[in-house]
Amino acid sequence: MCIRKRVYRLDGEWTIVLVPEKPNGFGVFIFGDVSHFVDADTSFWLQNYTRASIVEELLNAGYTVYTSNLYRRHWGSDKAVRLAERIYKLVHKQEILNGKIHILAEGMGVLAANAFQHNKSSRIRSAAYLNPCLNVKDLILQEQKHKLFYKRLIKEIGLAYGVEREDVLETLDGKEIAIARCPVKIWHHSIKSPYSLEQIRKYEQLQETAGSPIQLILLSDSYQSLGRKIVQFFQSEESSL
Repeated sequence: MCIRKRVYRLDGEWTIVLVPEKPNGFGVFIFGDVSHFVDADTSFWLQNYTRASIVEELLNAGYTVYTSNLYRRHWGSDKAVRLAERIYKLVHKQEILNGKIHILAEGMGVLAANAFQHNKSSRIRSAAYLNPCLNVKDLILQEQKHKLFYKRLIKEIGLAYGVEREDVLETLDGKEIAIARCPVKIWHHSIKSPYSLEQIRKYEQLQETAGSPIQLILLSDSYQSLGRKIVQFFQSEESSL
């Protein structure tokens, strides 16, 4: 398959856009987890076998796929969300794409993806979440017993939000995940996910109460065929342009 790759840089952060040989007119914006990175040549989602196979399925189905570095471990910071807004505008200015996009987010990336979705709820077609982190404050409290990880997490979030470590918890007040108004499907791996199923169950109940129920798939084996299933989910939400 012939794929065109375009690379942009905004505020020092790299964005890669992959355009398939036969675009279907729909875009997929990928928000990665803590290991995610994008540079001038590649990204975690192109190097990691599991994620690369998902990207390949998306491209084979005709989706234009784009992803950004977003300041690496941003933990859903306002700065990362603002950059995501700029990237959306740039990509859709340069590419011929339907304005209503799909979101694919993993782990920590769900925090920024959800905030981005809330800002642009009318332009989001659907959202696929893989092992989502849905409440960073709950994650901090959960990890207090693991001292080394807890200290690193507090430091990362302080840097991401531009606050002192002792102000992190207060800064996260009111940062609860927003109600999604688009169709959402979650894949959670019971073994491989570092984020709790309890968070997802709370979110599931929240969405149900709001009249926007999500689809939740619990995985216990490998990620085999996950790319195809994500493509099928996206395609099911494209009957209305």
